Amino acid sequence: MAKFSGKVVVITGSAGVIGKTTAEMFLKEGASISLVDMNQESLDEAKNSLGQYGNVMTVKADVTNEDEVKNYVKQTVDQFVTIDIFFNNAGIEGEVAPIVEQTVENFSKVLTVNAKGIFLGLKHVLPAMKEHGSVINTSSVAGLDGSPGVSPYIASKHAVAGITKTAALEVAQDNIRVNSIHPSPVDSRMMRSLEKGMNPENAEEAKTAQENAIPLGRYAESTDIAKLVQFLASEDSSFMTGGQYRIDGGMGAM
Repeated sequence: MAKFSGKVVVITGSAGVIGKTTAEMFLKEGASISLVDMNQESLDEAKNSLGQYGNVMTVKADVTNEDEVKNYVKQTVDQFVTIDIFFNNAGIEGEVAPIVEQTVENFSKVLTVNAKGIFLGLKHVLPAMKEHGSVINTSSVAGLDGSPGVSPYIASKHAVAGITKTAALEVAQDNIRVNSIHPSPVDSRMMRSLEKGMNPENAEEAKTAQENAIPLGRYAESTDIAKLVQFLASEDSSFMTGGQYRIDGGMGAM
């Protein structure tokens, strides 16, 4: 039997490379998937490419809008009855600049998406889990350490770690587990944006510098992240909750 046969998985930020890769892995293991993103065209493309692997629905939603969060939960439950696994993954990187040059607007935008979005997802998905389930919140190595130039992102991802710990304590009695993952840079659109912000004249040089800062000498691939998400969603991690799990190529050992 497939490992996640009969399970219902909600993935926010599902049009991005990590979301799509994780969805494909869950589908191949028998899960039904609710893909949530704010870009309908990207959702349609994801559904078209993933539909061959199993049961997929999509819901367009802004994770910072409480009514739209309520709606993606309702639509998922209406179609699939329950939610077993929640990959609370949507996030943005924001602008690259030192603190003294950061705008209040950028700080607020990044915190709203990366922290409020995680909070609202937990607020409305947890009641739908009905005394079982696993939640995986996407933070970052930036949620455990510091890094110059991205203070809004750092603040938001530290917030995710704190929210994760609190949620885990609040729902442990319901046999719902809540953990956060903390990837190093992942080979993705987000990193292309950050590389350009770090070195507008030579983004490739910024990429090389970032890779050289990782002991394993490369960016993570989306499949690396998806495998950790699946582990934390599975019964193989049944006694793990409230944890912060680095997947960082050794950066935390430095």
